[in-house]
Amino acid sequence: MTNDRTERAHWVAFNQIKGIGPLRFRILIDAFGSATAAWNASASELRAAGLDTRTTASVVESRQQIDPDAVLSQADSLDIKVITWRDDEYPRHLLEIYDPPPVLFMQGELVSSDEWSVGVVGTRRATSYGKHVTRTIVTDLVQAGVTIVSGLARGIDGFAHRAALEVGGRTIAVLGSGLANIYPPEHRELAQQIRENGALFSEFPPHTKPEASNFPRRNRIISGLSLGVIVVEAGKRSGALITARYALDQGREVLAVPGNITAKSSQGTNRLIQEGAKPVLHANDVLEELNLSMLDTQVAAQLTIPTTPEEDRLLDLLSGQPVHVDELSLGSGMTVSLVTSTLSMMQLKGLVRQVEGMSYVRDA
Repeated sequence: MTNDRTERAHWVAFNQIKGIGPLRFRILIDAFGSATAAWNASASELRAAGLDTRTTASVVESRQQIDPDAVLSQADSLDIKVITWRDDEYPRHLLEIYDPPPVLFMQGELVSSDEWSVGVVGTRRATSYGKHVTRTIVTDLVQAGVTIVSGLARGIDGFAHRAALEVGGRTIAVLGSGLANIYPPEHRELAQQIRENGALFSEFPPHTKPEASNFPRRNRIISGLSLGVIVVEAGKRSGALITARYALDQGREVLAVPGNITAKSSQGTNRLIQEGAKPVLHANDVLEELNLSMLDTQVAAQLTIPTTPEEDRLLDLLSGQPVHVDELSLGSGMTVSLVTSTLSMMQLKGLVRQVEGMSYVRDA
């Protein structure tokens, strides 16, 4: 794990240099062993490492203008965590894609059950049909222990986040702006709820504005965090289709909700189905396609062990007598939302059973 503040500051500094994306940054880390060593390398050493002349000039010039610790200190003051490829907290699924962001800015927290995440995206101009379908599918997925990933945008994205929160589920939002510059502004309250019941992510420094070029990059993170992506509603030029293309490139499953063949808002989703996307009529279609069904004995066996620290804490408090989630929260020191999401995964593993409303017992 990256513990050295100076090293972390140099990761953040390289993240701000034009021309240094994930692939070139990996070249530098492989060549110099650390971001600090790469930052201090001469122009000739940078070229010898594999950077072209133009990118080398960009690094040399940027080093004169960037204070490596400035953004890191800014993030600290805003209670924003900075995580890198080398940190244990970096999302495992995202690390598997070919161009994961070297640096992620995060608010909130990840838990082990977030590895069972599904992306839900769609048009900003959601119809009543799209809103209804989103709420129905998301509700059922959350109740099966799935975490919902989306982009905090207007329309389907926002409805997906809210639907997850309404039933006490976990949700992750990936922004195309900095975490101190929530966009759209009317979703600031929603973003706060997500911080408390999931996580907010961005690869951009905290005060970055929501520029148009940021959102396609944002979309690869949505798909990268997810086992699969559901496109609910999308016109033929919808940004949600960009997320679907990233998902395909990353080896993730692409699923789509069929729509009215005469509706512009369904042109993109219906085309995805024509091209081979899995049609989604209800949540079970998603669970089966992604091998997340509770009836899948192979997955159930894989989920049985090992337990996580959060699960162990709750198991210590549970017995054959029902215990309410409020008591579990108090006894474990965990938030109610973290308790409920952890219990959902424990149910999938066959460790606990829900009885009497919001009370649980250990499952013999």
